[in-house]
Amino acid sequence: MKHFLMCEPRFFEVCYVINPWMEGNLGKVNSKLAQQQWQNLYDIVSGLASVSLIEPVAGLPDMVFTANAGLVRNKEVIISSFRHAERQPEAKFFEKFFASLGYRVRRLKEQTIFEGAGDALFDSQERLWVGSGIRSESQALDGIVDMLNIEACGLELVDPRWYHLDTAFCPLPQGQAIAYKKAFARKSVAALDHAFGANIIWVAEQDARNFACNAIAIGRSVIMHSASAELKFTLKQRGLEVIESDVSEFIKAGGACKCLTLEI
Repeated sequence: MKHFLMCEPRFFEVCYVINPWMEGNLGKVNSKLAQQQWQNLYDIVSGLASVSLIEPVAGLPDMVFTANAGLVRNKEVIISSFRHAERQPEAKFFEKFFASLGYRVRRLKEQTIFEGAGDALFDSQERLWVGSGIRSESQALDGIVDMLNIEACGLELVDPRWYHLDTAFCPLPQGQAIAYKKAFARKSVAALDHAFGANIIWVAEQDARNFACNAIAIGRSVIMHSASAELKFTLKQRGLEVIESDVSEFIKAGGACKCLTLEI
C-alpha cells in the first residue's frame, strides 16, 4: 500500500507572492473552505492509501504543500533547499519529521536549490524525472544521481506558471504519463516523447490551467482538481479512473492535489 505525507492547512493563506498564481490572491483564501477541501482530499487519499500527518507551523502557510518537503527513496530523503526565503524555514521541520521516523536525511551539496518531489518524479519504470529552470537548479540532477545511485533524466521548465515539474507532468501506471507541452523546452518535449511514445497524453491548455497534471496516481485511480470530459475519456480508455477533488483555494497559492501530498 502506498503511503503519503500531508499537512493540515491550519495556517494556510496567501500572504506573499512567489509564483504567478499568487498574484492578485493576497488575503483572498477562504480558510474554512480550504479546510473542507483539504479534508475531502485527505479522505479520498486515505481511502486508497495510508496517510501520515506532519504538524503545521504558524508563519509557514505553504508547509501544506508537502510535495516540496524532499525526495523520498526507500528510507532515505533528500531534504529540499528552497529558492525563496519565505519557504526556507520549512526544511528544518521536515528534516526533524523524517529523522523521527528513522529516515536517513541527506542534503545536496553547497545549498543547491532543489524543491523536492515537486521537481522530482519517479515513473512506473523507476526512472526519475527532475525538473529545473524555474525553482530547482539543473545541477541538482547530478547530486541526486550520485546520492541515490539511480537513473534520472532532466527536464527544463520554461513557463513560470508551471514552476514545478509536478504542475505539468504526472507519471501514471503501466508506463503512461500526462503532461503539458508548453511548460517545457523543446528538447524536454522530445525527451518525453522518446521515453513514453504513445503512452504520453499531452493535455490541452484548459486542463493544464486546472492543474490536471498535478495529480496523484494510486492504482487505477488518478486524483486531480478537475479534468475535461475529453481527458477523462482518454484516461478511461487507458484503464484509469479520474477522481476529481476540488482544491480551488489552494490553486490561489499555485498548488493542487499532488502538491498537497508527498509519497513516502
